Amino acid sequence: MNDFSELEAQLKALKPAPLRESFVVRMEKAMSQPAVTVEPSDDKIIRPVQFQPRWLIGLGLAAAAALLLLVRVNFRTPATEKKVTSALPQSTAIPVESSPRTLPNTFVATGSTQVVYHKRDEGLLFAQNSEQPMRRLRSITQETLQWRNPTTGASLSVSYPSEQVELIPVSGQ
Repeated sequence: MNDFSELEAQLKALKPAPLRESFVVRMEKAMSQPAVTVEPSDDKIIRPVQFQPRWLIGLGLAAAAALLLLVRVNFRTPATEKKVTSALPQSTAIPVESSPRTLPNTFVATGSTQVVYHKRDEGLLFAQNSEQPMRRLRSITQETLQWRNPTTGASLSVSYPSEQVELIPVSGQ
């Protein structure tokens, strides 16, 4: 049941072709001659000078970098002023002496923050009494107000959400 049995029989019957007489004569002649040493040409030799480290280039680059650093260094003494910035305005709490005329439980406003959580453009629309289109912008914010009582150290914080809708006229130029 072997499909390749005929092919294998044909391959076994094959014999290599005999060598030509001229080829055999040339091989005997080449083998009987003494070996000839061939001098390598100079263009194929790798000279050790090409593998020397390029430390002079590295030294020059390091010197140039050091020179640039020295030029960029500021030799002036730093200013002693300190500038402090803040995202929220800081209120100064003035100590209040308790006297019979002042109320002991008064709160002083200490801060206010407003955070916009969502702002979106709702597209163009035509208002009722307008000849040109208006763009409607809607924003959702949360505002927080803070108070502090300087005498007792108590604090009060109130947060409330708000929604604002703006109509901005659009010019048709």
